[in-house]
Amino acid sequence: MIALLIHVVVAISSVLFSSYLFFKPSNKNFKISYGLIALTLISGTYLVIATHSALLPACEAGLTYLIIVSVLIFVAQRRWLKNLAKDNKKIDL
Repeated sequence: MIALLIHVVVAISSVLFSSYLFFKPSNKNFKISYGLIALTLISGTYLVIATHSALLPACEAGLTYLIIVSVLIFVAQRRWLKNLAKDNKKIDL
C-alpha cells in the first residue's frame, strides 16, 4: 500500500515538475525531472512485480505518463535552447 502511495506521489510530482520546467528551464531542473521519471519507472516496475499485476494495463498507463512527460520536457528543452541562443547573440554583439 505504501509503495503504491509513493508511486502515485512521485508520478504526480514528476508531471507537475515537468510543467514547472516549461516556465523555469535550467540544467538542474532537467536533471531533477529525469530523476523523477526514473523513480516513477522504478516504482511502477516494482509494483507490477510485487503485486503480480497484469502487465498490459500497467504498460498502457506508463506509456501515457511517459508521452505526457516527454512532450513537456521536449517543449521546455526547445524553449531553454532558444533562450540560450538568444543570450549568446547578445553576448557576441
